[in-house]
Amino acid sequence: MKHINTILHNKALFTPGERKIADFILDNPGRVKQFSSPELAQVLGISQSSIIKFAQKLGFKGYTNFKMALVEEWGQQSTERKNDVAWIHNEISSEDTFPQIAEKLLLEKQQALRDTTSALDFTTLTQVVDLIRVAGRVQITAIGGSSLIAKDLAYKLMKIGYPVMHEMDSHVQITVAQSLTAADLQIAISFSGNRREVQVAAEAAKARGAKVVALTSLQHSPLRQVADLTLDTLADGSKTHSSSISVRTAQHTLIDLLFVCLLQQGDAGRRQLVSESRILVDKL
Repeated sequence: MKHINTILHNKALFTPGERKIADFILDNPGRVKQFSSPELAQVLGISQSSIIKFAQKLGFKGYTNFKMALVEEWGQQSTERKNDVAWIHNEISSEDTFPQIAEKLLLEKQQALRDTTSALDFTTLTQVVDLIRVAGRVQITAIGGSSLIAKDLAYKLMKIGYPVMHEMDSHVQITVAQSLTAADLQIAISFSGNRREVQVAAEAAKARGAKVVALTSLQHSPLRQVADLTLDTLADGSKTHSSSISVRTAQHTLIDLLFVCLLQQGDAGRRQLVSESRILVDKL
C-alpha cells in the first residue's frame, strides 16, 4: 500500500484542506474510483483545484493518474486479502461477524426454499400424495446427511397414522426393500442421486413391483432413472464446506409440504391423531 502509506506518514505536513482529502481517502480507499475530481470536491466541500494540487503534491500529473494508482493498489490489496481469507461455509468467511453470518445463512436458506418451491411440479406432488395415501407400507431410504431428513419424514408420517418402515442401516434398507410388494411405496432421499446404497435399495423395490419416489436434485443420476416420480430439491451444494445446509433446507421444504398436504387430504381421524398425540405428550 505504497500510496496509502505515503498519505498516512505525511498527514501531519498537509494543510487543513489537504488533511480533509487525506482523511477521506484513508477512510474510504475503495470509494475513490467512484468520484471525478469535481464530484470529490463537492463531497468534501472544497475546490476542484485543491484536489488536483493534492495529487500533484504526491508526485502525480493530476487527479486522474492519482485515482488510477489508488484503484490499482486497492484492488491488489483486496485480492491478496481475499486469498488469505478462510472460507468457512459457502460465502461465509473467517472474517465475518456473527450478525453477518446470520444474515448470509438466512439468504442461503431463503434461496433454497424459494428455488425448490418455484420449481415444484404440483401434478407430481399430487401423485406422490395419492401414492402415500393408498400405500400398504411406506419405506423411506437414505444415508448420510439425508438420513436425518428421512427420519424426520418417517416420524411425520407415523404421527398421522401411515405404516412407515425406516431403518438407518443401509444393508437393512436393502433387505426391507426386497420385501416390498406392488401395494407398497418406497421414498428414496438423495440430493446427488448417486449414492450406491440408495440406488440398490430403489432397484430392489422396483423389482418387487413397488413404486419408487425420489427426492433428489435436477441432475441426471442413477436414482432419477430408477424412480417412478421425482420431487426436485434445488440448492447450491457445490461450494459447501462445512455441511449441506441449503440442501437440507430444500429437502425439509418438501417433506414438510408432503406432511401438510397429507394432513389436509386425509380424513378427520388422521388429524385427530395429531391432537391426541399432543394431549398424551402434555401428560408427561
